[in-house]
Amino acid sequence: MTSPATYVDLLLIEDNPSDAELTIRALKKQHLAINITVIDNGADALDYFFPSETVRIVARPRLILLDLKLPLVGGLEVLKRLKSDEKTRTIPVIILTSSHEDRDLEECYRLGANSYVVKPVQFKDFMEVVSKLGFYWQLLNETPAGVVVSSGFDS
Repeated sequence: MTSPATYVDLLLIEDNPSDAELTIRALKKQHLAINITVIDNGADALDYFFPSETVRIVARPRLILLDLKLPLVGGLEVLKRLKSDEKTRTIPVIILTSSHEDRDLEECYRLGANSYVVKPVQFKDFMEVVSKLGFYWQLLNETPAGVVVSSGFDS
């Protein structure tokens, strides 16, 4: 897990290094999500949001892109924990996955996902989809004051 910055625009939870690199490239090409943190497994993602007593979260993302097929702890469990906790439930979570399964789609929305997007296979299509996602969630989507942008998780 990379160490968090003071402010994170986007948290990408993705175990595939190629998909992570393409996602970052697409966002940066559109000048979106300047501060991106990447976490490559579900256990580290949960540790990031729900650390031990001695570790403190220093950055709250404006947006989370979450893959479902993660090592150690799956994306569905990460989503469930994020959306069931008062401190993290208002952070928008976009599921960005290769799963076309109806049961995954239904379960993600049941658990509180804000969007579900299947990763396109073709490079050009992947870049376009991620650019559009970033543009919408980072620039067009409105959020209540003080809900999403924060320098920490002060209780």
